[in-house]
Amino acid sequence: MILTMRNNPVSDSLAMVVVLLMAIGTVFVFSASANIGQEIDLQRFYEYASLRQILFFPLACFIMYFFSCFNYRRLSLDNGWLRNPTIYLLALSIVLLAIVLSQRLYPSFPRFVPPINEHYRWLKIPLGPISVSFQPSELAKWAVIFFLATVCDKFRDGIRLYWRGFVPVCLVVGVVVALVIVEDFGTAAFIALSAFLMLIIAGVKWWHILTPLPFGAVAFSFMLIRSPSRMRRIAAFLDPEKWMNSAGYQANQSLIALGSGGLWGKGLGKGICKYGHLPEDTTDFIFAIIGEELGFVGNAAVILLFMMFIGLGILAVIRCRDRFGRLLSGGIVLAIAIQAAINIGVVTVVLPTKGIPLPFVSAGGTSMLLSAAAVGVLINIVRQSPHRSACSVLSTAERSTLNAERRTTYQSVD
Repeated sequence: MILTMRNNPVSDSLAMVVVLLMAIGTVFVFSASANIGQEIDLQRFYEYASLRQILFFPLACFIMYFFSCFNYRRLSLDNGWLRNPTIYLLALSIVLLAIVLSQRLYPSFPRFVPPINEHYRWLKIPLGPISVSFQPSELAKWAVIFFLATVCDKFRDGIRLYWRGFVPVCLVVGVVVALVIVEDFGTAAFIALSAFLMLIIAGVKWWHILTPLPFGAVAFSFMLIRSPSRMRRIAAFLDPEKWMNSAGYQANQSLIALGSGGLWGKGLGKGICKYGHLPEDTTDFIFAIIGEELGFVGNAAVILLFMMFIGLGILAVIRCRDRFGRLLSGGIVLAIAIQAAINIGVVTVVLPTKGIPLPFVSAGGTSMLLSAAAVGVLINIVRQSPHRSACSVLSTAERSTLNAERRTTYQSVD
C-alpha cells in the first residue's frame, strides 16, 4: 500500500534545493547580463535575458508546485495508451523536431524557425508584441525519459524480449535521436546516454544493450566527422595551446574566469569576463561566472547543492515501492545529474566544449520550466512513498492510539 505523506522532509528538501539553485541562477544570469552603457527599455523587457530569467523564476516555482500535486500514476499506462499523456508528449516532440529540421532542407517557416548561430533549434512563437522561444529538443529529452519509464513499467519482463520489447523501444528512441543530432549533437548524445542507462535500470539483458552500440557509434562518428566545427572543438580539447585564439578561446576564457576568482571571488557583480570576453556567459558558461565572482567557495556550494539533489533523489528511488515510480524518479535524477556533470566538466575543460546548460542555473526558459515540471513529478513520487521514520517522531500516547486504530481496522475487516 502506498501512503500519501503530506509533510515529507525529503520532498520539502528537494523543493528547497531546486528553488535555491534557481535563485542562484537568476542572480548570476542578471549579473552576467551586465553591459557597460546599456539602457534597459522596460517596454521591451522580454528581449533581455536577465529580465526574462526574473520572470521565469517564479513561473518555474509555480510549475514545480503544480506538478507536485499531480498524481504521477496518471503518467503510467494503467488507463491504456490513448489516455496516457506521455505518448502525446512524445508525439508532439517528434512533430516539433521534424518541423525544426525541415528548415534545414526546405525553409518554409523562416519566421517561426529562424537560424540562430547557424543552427535551427528554436521555434519562435509570436504572442502579441513579444516572441517566445521554445526549444523542441528540451521537450524531447524529457519525453523520452517519461516514455521509457512508462513502457518499461508496462512491459515489465516483456522488455527483456529482444524483438517484441527491446527493439521497438530502441526504434522510437532512435527516431528522436536522429531528428535531434543534425542540429544538436550534444542533446542527441545526452538522450542516447539517458536511454541506455534507463534500459539498464529496467533490467534489459546486457547482450541486448550491446547490439545497437555499433550502429550508434557509427552514426555519431559520421555526424561528428561531417561537421568541421565539431572536429575543431575536439582538436582544441586535445591541443588547447594550438587553438587558444580560435576554437579553444571559449574554454581558455572559462579557465581564466575560474582562476581569477581564487578562493572567495571578486565579489558579486564585480567580474570582468562577462564584458564580452566569455561567450555564452549566461547559458553554457554561467558556472564560470559564479567562480569568478564567488570563487571556489561559490562553485563548491553549487556542486554541493547538486550532490544534495542527487542524494535526495536516490533516497526517493529507494523508498518508492512502485516500479513505475522507481523508473520515473530514477530517470529524472539521472537526467539532472548527467546534465550538471557534463556542464561543469565543459566549464572546467575536463570535457570538450558542448552546449549543455547547467540545470536550473543557466539562462533559458524552456530548460528551466521543463526541469521544474520534472522535479515536481519527482516530489509527488516522494510524497506518495512511505516515510520510514514517520513513527519515530510519534509520542508513546500517539503510538498507542495509532496501534489501537489499526487493531480496530483489522477486527472490522475480519
